[in-house]
Amino acid sequence: MTNIKGPGIFLAQFMGDTAPFNSLASICKWAASLGFKGVQIPSWDVRCIDLQKAAESKTYAEEIKGIVAAAGLEITELSTHLQGQLVAVNPAYDALFDGFAPEGLRGNPSARTEWAVQQLKYAAKASQNLGLNAHATFSGALLWQTVYPWPQRPAGLVETGFTELAKRWLPILNVFDENGVDLCYEIHPGEDLHDGVTYELFLDKVNNHPRACLLYDPSHFVLQCLDYKAYIDHYHERIKMFHVKDAEFNPTGKQGVYGGYQGWVERAGRFRSLGDGQVDFKTIFSKLAQYNYTGWAVMEWECALKHPETGAAEGAPFIQQHIIRVTDKTFDDFAGTGSDENFNKKILGIN
Repeated sequence: MTNIKGPGIFLAQFMGDTAPFNSLASICKWAASLGFKGVQIPSWDVRCIDLQKAAESKTYAEEIKGIVAAAGLEITELSTHLQGQLVAVNPAYDALFDGFAPEGLRGNPSARTEWAVQQLKYAAKASQNLGLNAHATFSGALLWQTVYPWPQRPAGLVETGFTELAKRWLPILNVFDENGVDLCYEIHPGEDLHDGVTYELFLDKVNNHPRACLLYDPSHFVLQCLDYKAYIDHYHERIKMFHVKDAEFNPTGKQGVYGGYQGWVERAGRFRSLGDGQVDFKTIFSKLAQYNYTGWAVMEWECALKHPETGAAEGAPFIQQHIIRVTDKTFDDFAGTGSDENFNKKILGIN
């Protein structure tokens, strides 16, 4: 077994226009002061990184690593959540997701998709240049608007949707494979990959591609009423990234999973700061240790109530306390009596 690395912090929710949140150097110093040991970098934020340049220049990639190292930190992974979303967008969501793309591509879905695919390919090479072995993204969605089957889904619609999704992602997965990096899909409502069943549908279509891996985030499963502990038992071999994020689900006589179009504070299911929700992190960290998860435990802060800086200050020690220092011996070794093959046969009554 191997000790989980951490604590890390995903920088996306903390970047801003004022110090220390407005540059990679200053936000890394802030994160280090709170006790974090690694940072997960949002690749779309130019205050953190120029993704294309990191892909094309090893010298620039080393400069980025140097900025992070100067604060005493490591880069855990890069993220292309926003670009990954744009690999597959149903026309129903075009206007909403156009904001994720450069201004010149808005209103041009085909050009937007082409840009997103190239961004993912840059991310694969940039990750290699940075010495990383895993990458975070979203799958995008062609089918999400049909998640509740009314009106009735036409026969073959899901099959066609996942065939197309795989067609778009296979070339990207191959580039990640060429660069020795696992592409980890965050299983998330709003994406076509939003639970175990949909992940398996996708995995089948990409021929069980070895790089089609998982970012495990239990908070999204709490809000779906999915067994997030058993999920680890099913998919631990594919889990290569871990977002430590809390959530709670408190249904009422008026609303449940769908939330009644309410804002985050009023929803039955909402994200919370670490320790304020319902996620059983002791069991999660135990299972990941049991299954020899070798990656990082990265806090992703999202909370409807608590200030982000408070959540971050509490998050580092919370993760550190949950990381299990795995044992290198069995607890009852003191009572061992020694053994050899002849002794074992004697115990079993084998001549």
